[in-house]
Amino acid sequence: MKAPNEVVTKALLRQVNVPGLDRPAALITLDNGFDHTKPNTFGPGGLASLDEAITAALAADPAFIAVTGKPYIFCVGADIVGLPQLADREQALEIGRLGHRVFARLKDSTVPTFAFVNGAAMGGGLELALHCHYRTLSGGAAALALPEVSLGLVPGWGGTQLLPNLIGIPAATQVIIQNPLMQNKMLKPKQAAELGIADVLLEPADFLERSLEWAAGVVRGQVTVTRPEVDKDMWAGVLYFARETLNQRLHGAVPAAYKALDLLETAKDADFATGTAAEDEALADLVFSEELRSGLYAFDLVQRRAKRPAGAPDKGLARTITKVGIVGAGLMASQLALLFARRLQVPVVMTDLDQSRVDKGVGYVHTQIEKAVTKGRMDKGTAAKLYGLVSGSVDKAAFTDADFVIEAVFEDLGVKKQVWAELEKIVSPEAVLATNTSSLSITEMAAELEHPERVVGFHFFNPVAVLPLLEIVRGERTDDATLATAFAVGKQLKKSSVLVKDAPAFVVNRLLTRFLGTVFAAVDAGTPLDVANSALDPLGLPMRPLALLQLVGPAVAYHVGGTLHAAYPDRFSVSENLKRIADSGQPIVVDDQVNDEVAALLVVGDQPLTAEQVRQNALDALAQEIRLMLDEGVVAEAQDIDLCMLLGAGWPFHLGGVTPYLDRTGTSERVTGRRFLPRGAASLPA
Repeated sequence: MKAPNEVVTKALLRQVNVPGLDRPAALITLDNGFDHTKPNTFGPGGLASLDEAITAALAADPAFIAVTGKPYIFCVGADIVGLPQLADREQALEIGRLGHRVFARLKDSTVPTFAFVNGAAMGGGLELALHCHYRTLSGGAAALALPEVSLGLVPGWGGTQLLPNLIGIPAATQVIIQNPLMQNKMLKPKQAAELGIADVLLEPADFLERSLEWAAGVVRGQVTVTRPEVDKDMWAGVLYFARETLNQRLHGAVPAAYKALDLLETAKDADFATGTAAEDEALADLVFSEELRSGLYAFDLVQRRAKRPAGAPDKGLARTITKVGIVGAGLMASQLALLFARRLQVPVVMTDLDQSRVDKGVGYVHTQIEKAVTKGRMDKGTAAKLYGLVSGSVDKAAFTDADFVIEAVFEDLGVKKQVWAELEKIVSPEAVLATNTSSLSITEMAAELEHPERVVGFHFFNPVAVLPLLEIVRGERTDDATLATAFAVGKQLKKSSVLVKDAPAFVVNRLLTRFLGTVFAAVDAGTPLDVANSALDPLGLPMRPLALLQLVGPAVAYHVGGTLHAAYPDRFSVSENLKRIADSGQPIVVDDQVNDEVAALLVVGDQPLTAEQVRQNALDALAQEIRLMLDEGVVAEAQDIDLCMLLGAGWPFHLGGVTPYLDRTGTSERVTGRRFLPRGAASLPA
């Protein structure tokens, strides 16, 4: 059996003689015939192949059965590309039941079964490993997770039933619900082993040999695997707290998260057959949801489009970077220094106005390196190298031999132009000059330079180490070599780069400013702060508007708003109330509650809006602004808008970024006259 367009992962069986055993072991290797860039997945064809391999393995009367993967990859789960092709609910039930039936053969086997998790194991791949009696794990495994909730699904092949009864309900809730909703956070091998997902953690260099030895020890009785007893007394309390947290954060917006909670509740007392049958039903319910279609669309953007940026020039034009200069030594500059040193492994020098600022910036980098070593995230040899790579100076002459210089100074056009005017006399004509500006014009910044063609926007998002988006902004005179170098550096930094036209505030900040401006306009009109703050709750955004404003900083938001008001006065207003908040220096929210002292500072009108009116005004404003941005050519397509919002603003997968939701709710057509995406691209077919 093979689904349309399925790349079949074959289960290749071979007999392996293991010292100390009187008969061979059966080793099943999952391999779809491609390298690690196209991971193993399971569709109907792959499951059938695994089923046949298990049958053949059992027929050979092996000492044990082990499942492993091709180099660097165990298996990353179900073939989600095939999910939209399912015709009806019965087909969805069938694929769930098929996976359960095949995997259960390993769980129910009288012959010992092992998973040798040699690489990435996600979703159904990790669930396959959980069905085996024992698990070894490579320290080089790149990604371990049950990410289904982030897509609008649940772990549907036993994960919700097996994991909590293996590692306990608190940890299982973290892996199945919390991590997927936190930018799809992955587990490191050491974390997975500490949680008890793996029985032993082995070095990657000789992982298969050591796994075979360890398994033989288990079979001979020389290795005893002990697992702590799962505490079921706390089960209900943990799930109650998790549900309350979801309600506060998502307000019912992600059905998959609540389905997962229900399944975890079932896992406490139900037998395995009852629990997996409940998984089948949940899967069938979710497969035909709008949230799943948006989640799959978002997944495709992050996994495919982000790796092939639209409009990026030929990478062969990129120049080699041997040294990086950073103008500034504040927090953002220091974060950049650490990132460049870690990823590019070249000397990085920071400059600032006085030695104390420089010392503080370099000290921050050193402190972060020390923390990484203490937490086991970096070895001492790497740390010693990074210490030597990062330095500081009060003399910009330190940039003489730098190939790439980025400024992270005060967001003022005059200040930035002065910086570049000084630097152009120092650096080589080929050196790339990058600006981390969040809203200012790249073209204006470079206008008076002798070589404006080597200036490019390089806009990171805070915190730099966490948010993966990099807006690369092409000025009117930026040349292809500079742009190609910027994209090459972005890739080395492991960022997802999107090409953006030089337009005020680019993509994310322009949309967030319009969004927050609409919410604050409602406050100015007389809408209570708490009503405006909770108005967007039904979307399940990662932050409420006022918490987002607090994170950005009222002063920064006011400044960016002013820049956009100057460019588009008809759509971007300047709120004096926002200035009052910025001047007060007080937090707007405390423990997710509006600060009454800040509320008392506001001067408001007498025309309050309802929460529904605030929400609709905000959505209408986003739809209008996105259509204008696409008409202006700020990015190539609506997909790039969504990619920016997913990776730079943390907007959730269940919304697909932003345009699928605007399409789904009819806002796009009502405000702009047409959809942003073809019907079915991120939604159910008509």
